[in-house]
Amino acid sequence: MAAVNPAFWAGKRVLLTGQTGFKGSWAAIWLSKMGAQVTGLALPPDQAPALFTLAGIEQRITSRFVDLRNPGAVGAALAPHAFDIVLHMAAQPIVRTSVEDPIGTFQTNVMGTAHLLQALRRQADLRAVLAITSDKVYANNDTGRAFVEGDNLGGKDPYSASKAAAEIVVQSFARSFFPTTPVGTARGGNVIGGGDFSRDRLVADIVRAARAGEQVVLRHPEATRPWQHVLDCLAGYFRLVEALATDPAAPRAVNFGPRPGGTEVSVGELATLGVEALGGQPWRHEPDPASLEARTLAIDATLAREALGFESRLDAPEAVALTMEWYRRQAAGEDALSLCLEQIEGYEGRP
Repeated sequence: MAAVNPAFWAGKRVLLTGQTGFKGSWAAIWLSKMGAQVTGLALPPDQAPALFTLAGIEQRITSRFVDLRNPGAVGAALAPHAFDIVLHMAAQPIVRTSVEDPIGTFQTNVMGTAHLLQALRRQADLRAVLAITSDKVYANNDTGRAFVEGDNLGGKDPYSASKAAAEIVVQSFARSFFPTTPVGTARGGNVIGGGDFSRDRLVADIVRAARAGEQVVLRHPEATRPWQHVLDCLAGYFRLVEALATDPAAPRAVNFGPRPGGTEVSVGELATLGVEALGGQPWRHEPDPASLEARTLAIDATLAREALGFESRLDAPEAVALTMEWYRRQAAGEDALSLCLEQIEGYEGRP
């Protein structure tokens, strides 16, 4: 299977939105390691601790705090710069937050995307634009069937609907305003990895509970998700960008998730693996009958393998083990940035 090509990224002028988030922080570290000239646009971190702060990412890239909901601010931030590559990862990413604040979620995920694309129309040197959406963009009727890229878009909750709407926004801008610049979307599965301290994220909840000597509470332990390590997910994104920039036949929307036929792990099983790795207390179940979250979710990553030569390298147990190792060592005093770089280098060296 094809690996990420560091030579492609070396010297590239990359606009990365969402660099203050969990996945965006890992992306900033990896891109800068490969020699990319990274400019980040995002709101300040919304929780403490945050990987962005712990890893000193502001010292590795040019980072600007900009609200994508403000079109004037977005245009002003981009105007002095010329970019080769755009990775749009900024988002309101939490389902429960979207239920609490649906309007804010749509403003960020839909209009924020539109504002960015509008500003990018003035960029003359773009070689590829990739907007990150979600595995939750599909109309999910809980049958358990793995979704493929041609399936209908939808969304029961505001987060899922906002990401499906963002897909349509990207498609419309691509066809209307970017006739020579390839613009695509990436639909990643549920991502885990060290450094995620977000509210209402399973691994972050497990870590907080273990460090506090408490039980983590699960709403749907029977639910299944396409778990993947953050490095697998980012590697897929990078490979898609490389393809978009060099191959006119590259697909414009791609799922990234576990290898087909890999081990399916439920929320409860993943929580058990995490608790055992951290020496925490067993989890407990508190049902939430009002929850809008799907019980089953699976995506088919065949297109990534066939069109990009890419598939995930880590299965779910390996991903959990690598994640919990990061948290154990960071809690013991090791440097967050060094841990990230060590795991990136280890991932790059895997067959």
